[in-house]
Amino acid sequence: NTLLRSDYCKSRAPNAIDRATVSSWPGTTLNLLKFPIINPTCDRIFRRQERLKEEATKTEDQLSSEEKKYLNQLKKQGYLVGRVGRTFQRQKPSSVIDFDPDMLSYSIDEDPRHSPGKCEEREEFTYNEVKDARWCFDTPGIVKENCVGTLWCCCLLGELFCLSCACGRVFLLLSWDWDSFVTSSSCYVFQGEKPAWFSVVASNLLPVRTSTLSNVDSIYEKHAGQEFLKVPMGGEERMKEFPPLVPQDITLKGIGTTEAVADIKLSSAGWVAVTAHAEEELLLRAYAPKGTALVVREPPLLPYISTIRGARIPGTAAYRTKKPPSIVENLKTMERR
Repeated sequence: NTLLRSDYCKSRAPNAIDRATVSSWPGTTLNLLKFPIINPTCDRIFRRQERLKEEATKTEDQLSSEEKKYLNQLKKQGYLVGRVGRTFQRQKPSSVIDFDPDMLSYSIDEDPRHSPGKCEEREEFTYNEVKDARWCFDTPGIVKENCVGTLWCCCLLGELFCLSCACGRVFLLLSWDWDSFVTSSSCYVFQGEKPAWFSVVASNLLPVRTSTLSNVDSIYEKHAGQEFLKVPMGGEERMKEFPPLVPQDITLKGIGTTEAVADIKLSSAGWVAVTAHAEEELLLRAYAPKGTALVVREPPLLPYISTIRGARIPGTAAYRTKKPPSIVENLKTMERR
């Protein structure tokens, strides 16, 4: 939809093509969507560059109320926001009312409340506009078989998918004993000579619990299917159908206390960024439901996420979450006095 309202698309296309479904859930694009790409002539490229130069000097206060509302919505959904404008727009119809006295007059036999209204005709492309056009396609989304979301019922999928910016939750696991933390559908066990930082990037509605290795089994058996671990819910009956957790051993070597060495990714649920001391060897055992994918991603997607944290919460392994301000591209930063 953003590309549809950009210079990448023909100027008449937004009025002639249906918008795509906007949803955080996968599989909501049911049809193949496409729009015609505009021909980037020299004149159009020059006009676009002039517009970008002019807009780069604007501050947020100089934007229209509609643009401000749209930017505030994007800031809630991401940390890096790009402004996409349009250089080539069709002129909006005049606001002058076309007065037709015949439409306002009616006889005594007519009911003015049910006078036939004038339907707006939908714009259509002409043959010459599309015969040599190049098209941008958006294919329907898919749900993979090894996705952990396939194990959850529809009422709990809202807990899984992030509807707003996910704040990394950082946990410090100590070195002198096997430490672990348990999430709703996975478990991570850690051993090393020095402490390490684990940054959980997932929906903020999913709880994370930390414990020593000796208590992990009892915690999971007692609280699986209950509110303490949130999902899956349904008690013992639900857990009888839920697949067992299977282990996967992972060995990592730290590269510094400010940069993560790798991400441990649980398909569609999120990931855990692991940060450790330089040359420190970590032994990890990650548990995930049978049939789901657990992948080690190197290099990590957000290598410095462990540094975005608040103060340590006394008596716990967790740090307070810290949400950095969103950065808007192509917008001049206001100088604070």
